[in-house]
Amino acid sequence: MTKPALTGLLTLVLLGCVPKEAVVASPPAPAVPRGPTAANPPAEAVPEKVAAPAVDLAPVPFETARASFVRDTSRRFGIPAAEIEATLANAKFLDSVVAAMSRPAERTKPWHEYRPMFITQARIDGGRAFLAQNRQALEKVQARTGVPAELIVAIIGVETSYGRNTGNYSVLDALYTLAFRYPRSGDPAKLEREVRRELFFRDELAQLFALAREEKLDIAALKGSYAGAMGMGQFMPSSYRQFAVDGDGDGRRDLFNSLDDVFASVANYFVNKGGWVPGAPIAVPATLAAGREPFDPEDWTPSHSLAELAARGYAPQQQVPAGIGATPVSLEGAAGPQYWLGFQNYYAITRYNISKMYAMAVYQLSQAIAGREIPPA
Repeated sequence: MTKPALTGLLTLVLLGCVPKEAVVASPPAPAVPRGPTAANPPAEAVPEKVAAPAVDLAPVPFETARASFVRDTSRRFGIPAAEIEATLANAKFLDSVVAAMSRPAERTKPWHEYRPMFITQARIDGGRAFLAQNRQALEKVQARTGVPAELIVAIIGVETSYGRNTGNYSVLDALYTLAFRYPRSGDPAKLEREVRRELFFRDELAQLFALAREEKLDIAALKGSYAGAMGMGQFMPSSYRQFAVDGDGDGRRDLFNSLDDVFASVANYFVNKGGWVPGAPIAVPATLAAGREPFDPEDWTPSHSLAELAARGYAPQQQVPAGIGATPVSLEGAAGPQYWLGFQNYYAITRYNISKMYAMAVYQLSQAIAGREIPPA
């Protein structure tokens, strides 16, 4: 689960809202790029600020790529090749998945248009009811991890409308399609990104086999988004394997049916992927001195001192701990620019989806769910 332009965001956030797929016959298979290895993960798995490994852009016949996938996945996870082959024999290429991934990029919406897509009175009311119904379990996770109950609820609300829209696609079919037929635009300038995305989904397909064996899941029965995200928190297979937690102590990590597991896993993602700091602030509104230009860093790492930001004209409008690092966040509000300072816990939310507006929407929804006042869009 990892964050990009609005189209990429909607791919990961509105996954439960896509229609049921139309299963189609497989057309002649195009050539596909060479796959990753355990030592050479897909680009999306490489941490920020670390150079991504080079990828071979030369096409490889589908049959060759598929055979390599079976062999490499078998070796990597100790799964018999015959078992992988038997499962893939029932996988289908879905034109609907290719179409969903091929949608032309929309213009990037300004904040005052973006926020209403995620923060509505119905979603706030639904979050408050969900929190009230599950308060004891959520507060238990909050006490153990330091991640606020309302923030866990807000993630589930944004991702799947509190579990009502978790996706109707076969996870196997979706990942199989994107692993071997990720759509190509024909634009040479976009080819490397498209190849990297295909390799990312090929790795996620391999991770799905490992996950199914570890958690005793029926791969053929799993449903999720057209990008292969699953459960109430929309975890990709690799994130499921790395960050899911057995919250109810039954020996399984069930992100489909166990609320205890879901709550514990979302919090664990924030802690171990995002570096959540218990009790620390998430973001505060700020002002920018007249005549100063907004500072837009390349990412949302809170690596700027308050003194540095003050020199750039930023002043927090609420008291913040001394010595804390921050990142400036500029938003296009309906009444003009809005400025914020985001801290480590804001950065932790961006690990769920790499978008400053996604993180702010989740944060403000959590505040509204908790009954706190939020500024106008």
